[in-house]
Amino acid sequence: MKDGYDILTQGYNAVRDISEGNFNLHKAFLDGLLVVSPAVKNYIKVAQIINNQLTLVTEYKSAFSQLKSSGQFNPDEILYIAKVYSHLLDASLNNISDLTTILTAGSLRMSDAERLASIDRLDRDMTEKVSFLRTFNNQTAMLALQRSKEQNSIQGIQHMYNQP
Repeated sequence: MKDGYDILTQGYNAVRDISEGNFNLHKAFLDGLLVVSPAVKNYIKVAQIINNQLTLVTEYKSAFSQLKSSGQFNPDEILYIAKVYSHLLDASLNNISDLTTILTAGSLRMSDAERLASIDRLDRDMTEKVSFLRTFNNQTAMLALQRSKEQNSIQGIQHMYNQP
């Protein structure tokens, strides 16, 4: 009976050791997913995302300042334009927050391929945001120019009819 007990104990210990080894292997793999590799940290699109954020902030501030000072928009229109910029800026800051999370070791369990795919998605989204900003800025600048020309035409006609 003692021999049977010893065999059972050895078998149980062997199974336990194997399962613990397997668990340790899985733990090592999962912990490895928490590490951010240098290839991911130095991925060129990380810099592009940050540059797009800087571009977005710089261009929005400049355009908004010009639009407000143009005198071609009423307060409600200025408020609408400010809301568009605010929404765009908030969405881009969310992208920067997501990027920070992706690049912070220990925050997400992702493979390098998953991290790179997420960074690619953020890069596409930031590029679209900058493109939208530029289109929006061009359209509002054109509207301001058209309004200015109309105002000058009206003043010219009024001046012509008020002349003796």
